[in-house]
Amino acid sequence: MSLPDLPPLRDVVQRHGLIATKALGQNFLFDEQLLARIATVPGDLKGENVLEVGPGPGGLTRALLRRGANVTAIEMDRRCLPALAELAEAFPGQLRVIEGDAMKIAPAELFDAPWHVVANLPYNVGTALFTGWLSGQGWPPQWRSLTLMFQQEVAERIVAAPGSDAYGRLAVLAQWRSKPRIAMRVHRSAFTPPPKVMSAIIHVEPAAMPEGVSARMLERVTEAAFGQRRKMLRQSLKGLPGALDALEALGIDSQRRAETLAVADFVAIARVLTA
Repeated sequence: MSLPDLPPLRDVVQRHGLIATKALGQNFLFDEQLLARIATVPGDLKGENVLEVGPGPGGLTRALLRRGANVTAIEMDRRCLPALAELAEAFPGQLRVIEGDAMKIAPAELFDAPWHVVANLPYNVGTALFTGWLSGQGWPPQWRSLTLMFQQEVAERIVAAPGSDAYGRLAVLAQWRSKPRIAMRVHRSAFTPPPKVMSAIIHVEPAAMPEGVSARMLERVTEAAFGQRRKMLRQSLKGLPGALDALEALGIDSQRRAETLAVADFVAIARVLTA
């Protein structure tokens, strides 16, 4: 089946009078070769369900549709809806557009089968959405993969190793039962308007969840440990009942700081406190 001939993205944006809005964390991507590369990161999407958050004028959306994905796009900027409606018409049956706030919409209510998430996330809500998709006791999740654009600094925090300045709660949350990697980096000049920082694409796939661990308990442990990351564990964890006893039982020196502990150490502490 031949793909529809679409006008250049810049022409679409100009025709609809769209201007990226800082309040909504918008930065538009017009490079269709770059967008096509991003759409390949999750693998074969033909016939797959894909959730896209903040599609804007639909640059990444058209790349996903061209790969045969069935896209559900959540957009809260009403100015972008006419451009997205044109895409829905060009790809009959492949695109569903929902006007609303992705922070208030549960993806599980949108799909009756597993889905991928592929999105150039708005900077102002990206981390909150990401941690929401990673949280909860139920595992494996209903999503098959996450392919997300972040500020490079945030991306590096997600994949950070113990002992680095970037290592913290976000790294532990992302790595304890999933496999995150930086799939590609995107120069700030690729965006309109150019943001002040570089960006990166993170790809995440679920991994096995360690047994005997409460996700909520792990969140509590990391929140306490990294909430005062420059202090020793004996100080930062003293407010969490049983945490200091758990350190002793596991043979973890309470004089260490949180950033020196491996992900497996945090899992072990949470397992003791969960029991």
